[in-house]
Amino acid sequence: MSERELTVRPIAYVRTNRRFKFDAPSQPELESEERNHIEFLADDRLRAGLQDLEGFDRIWLISWFDRNTSWRPRVLPPRGPAKRRGVFSTRSPHRPNPIGLTAVTLFSIHDGVLEVGPLDLTDGTPILDVKPYLRTVDAHPESSLGWLEAVQELENQPEPYRIALSPQAEIELRWLRDNWHIDFTPRAFTILARNPQPHRTRRILQLEPNRFRIACGAWRMYFHLSEDQVVVEEIEKGYSDETLNTPGNEEAIDREAQIAFHAWKHGGCTPA
Repeated sequence: MSERELTVRPIAYVRTNRRFKFDAPSQPELESEERNHIEFLADDRLRAGLQDLEGFDRIWLISWFDRNTSWRPRVLPPRGPAKRRGVFSTRSPHRPNPIGLTAVTLFSIHDGVLEVGPLDLTDGTPILDVKPYLRTVDAHPESSLGWLEAVQELENQPEPYRIALSPQAEIELRWLRDNWHIDFTPRAFTILARNPQPHRTRRILQLEPNRFRIACGAWRMYFHLSEDQVVVEEIEKGYSDETLNTPGNEEAIDREAQIAFHAWKHGGCTPA
């Protein structure tokens, strides 16, 4: 059977504070009280299609991972040991067709905008379709989780590591929060408390025998291990000076904050 091209077009876009892949959890954090929005295009036909959706508590979002340009037949999932799995046994966004599937809580619909609960998508993600979640056919709690059974059992255990901050790291994180309202620690600490070992998908790199770095979107967190503690030593910007100051890169995420942070940290300023 010959291949043929299929055409899909976005009907809506995700509006959320999650700007980076790093910010988005592997699956929606069900206990979170966050609110996000799905903004439909200004198309009367599309918005007319939302009629009667408001009576459903949950909906499916079919999305397009537009930031991915390639796929892999075997991927390294962020959960569990560093072992590659067949892409079709995972929820990896790196797929032959980068289509995502997310079940979210629906709170309200107003002027073509859906207010939804926690999701695992970043801001601006294109939405291809919306469907109602049907508990009578979509829920099968007795189903096997496959290779994730062992991972789930491990994650049900208490987190094996505690997070500790050096005085320098505490000052730097507070400076970012107070001056730029930037805080990537919830996601970073969740990852590190569960497993701080080097892992490509979790973006943890070992630099020296006991010095590691985790990439947190546009920022970098350096740490070492001490028995059952992850000790965060310092914070650094993720972009080089050359990248930040090259014309054409003015839209780099947190560009002004990174320039200011570097000047504050390395310019001889007294920590506040």
